[in-house]
Amino acid sequence: MGSLAALPARGIIVTARSDMPAYDFVSRFFAPSVGIPEDPVTGSAHCSLGPFWGERLGKDSLAGFQCSQRGGAVRMKLKGDRVILTGNAVPILSGRLLA
Repeated sequence: MGSLAALPARGIIVTARSDMPAYDFVSRFFAPSVGIPEDPVTGSAHCSLGPFWGERLGKDSLAGFQCSQRGGAVRMKLKGDRVILTGNAVPILSGRLLA
């Protein structure tokens, strides 16, 4: 993790084409320089991974799996310059904003 933290980047995405039939690609996301050794499932990373893999695979609907210890699936639909993400969430905090 020390080597990753030394890189001049806030976050590092590692990705590869999936050998699991249910997924188009797999990924991991590390951000030790900002106190996140590994993020279990990173929606913002998939906003970049969707177009990256969509172009390479010629698809506008994709399924990704983030291979962290917890793991998680993210489905993506590419619509112009937008990426629509769907998946399950694990709420860790809830609140209400006062107007």
